[in-house]
Amino acid sequence: MEETAITIYDVAREANVSMATVSRVVNGNPNVREATRAKVLEVIDRLDYRPNAVARGLASKKTTTIGVVIPDISDTYFATLARGIDDIATMYKYNAIIANSDSDDKKEVHVVNNLLAKQVDGVIFMGNRITDSVRAEFSRSRTPVVLAGTVDEDEQFASVNIDYVSASREAVNQLAKSNKKVAFLSGPLVDEINGQRLAGYKEALKENKLKYTEALIFESKYSYEDGIAIAERIKNSGATAAYVANDELAVGLLNGLLDLGLKIPEDFEIITSNNSPVTNYTRPSISSIEQPLYDIGAVAMRLLTKLMGKEEIEEKTVILPHGIVEKNTTK
Repeated sequence: MEETAITIYDVAREANVSMATVSRVVNGNPNVREATRAKVLEVIDRLDYRPNAVARGLASKKTTTIGVVIPDISDTYFATLARGIDDIATMYKYNAIIANSDSDDKKEVHVVNNLLAKQVDGVIFMGNRITDSVRAEFSRSRTPVVLAGTVDEDEQFASVNIDYVSASREAVNQLAKSNKKVAFLSGPLVDEINGQRLAGYKEALKENKLKYTEALIFESKYSYEDGIAIAERIKNSGATAAYVANDELAVGLLNGLLDLGLKIPEDFEIITSNNSPVTNYTRPSISSIEQPLYDIGAVAMRLLTKLMGKEEIEEKTVILPHGIVEKNTTK
């Protein structure tokens, strides 16, 4: 059967379901039983059905569209990454569809399905971690994928990051010069990126002959409000410094500690992770690891164009350089 001859009717008949069910699967509608969905997807793969009439007409051409999955578009870290992606996409004449997953695992799968149903040529994925469900969707679709600012310890996908272990080690080494108790504040430790940051934190403690204690490890959501909410617990832990894995969380912690009457940096020092614009809006401005955020996005997009064009790729796992910018939350 020729590719262009395959219709939704053929898929429905082959999978023994209604055309409405095929339509729901193709459009990423969650109201389909898992077994039915798997069966329909298997038939779509086997028949190489193109659900979109436009894409079907362009079976041999590219749609020149890429999908970008972002956990929180309002977070300046991800917004700056997206800017780098968009500029390079425009240069290579790709349209970018940006989809916000709200850092919600279920919504993330739905968003990925929607992008794949739109027949995008490739996907750039930004998330605090890559879940097994999202991994399975990407593997099944065979669409080229690049991770930006997202760690995949299995190295199944191409990715662009900095060395988070080394960066957090340098930050904590800096704080350990004048602090015996340094707190570690991050999002969930199940996120591989935070696991790497914690490894760097532990290395720095060892180098400075400081004892590792669970009482100084704080997990939180990634938000300004959560930073404020956790400030009292961090102060009560006896810590006099903190390494923070997210800038908005760091701003919340800074303001929370100031509200509790602490002087920054005299009573408490802070180093954050992304040096996004918010770190300069605070008084005092926040010392930070410096990541080439725009470049991470730009390099990820360039890597994706190579994958989509089936070009030779020398290095699938790209690590870009980082630094530390000392501002006014460190002595």
